[in-house]
Amino acid sequence: MTTYLYPQNLKATANLWLWSLRNFAILCISALLSVLALVQLGLMLPAAAALCFGFLTIRPDDTTVLDFIRYAVRYFISTQQEFIWRV
Repeated sequence: MTTYLYPQNLKATANLWLWSLRNFAILCISALLSVLALVQLGLMLPAAAALCFGFLTIRPDDTTVLDFIRYAVRYFISTQQEFIWRV
């Protein structure tokens, strides 16, 4: 019997360190642009935004921190909770 080391028959998303590849590419480009903005214009705001994006898109298991925030907002704020009282 042959055992392959492919993640879930090649159906899993590709990850690089703690981010998905799409988020890692966005993070690298935003970090590069924020360094350029810091050097040329002296602005720290793009670097802070890139750092926040990097933190919110960390993917330790299958969900990101941003997904947890979305679930919490949906549960506590945007959707109506339904309670049924039975005697």
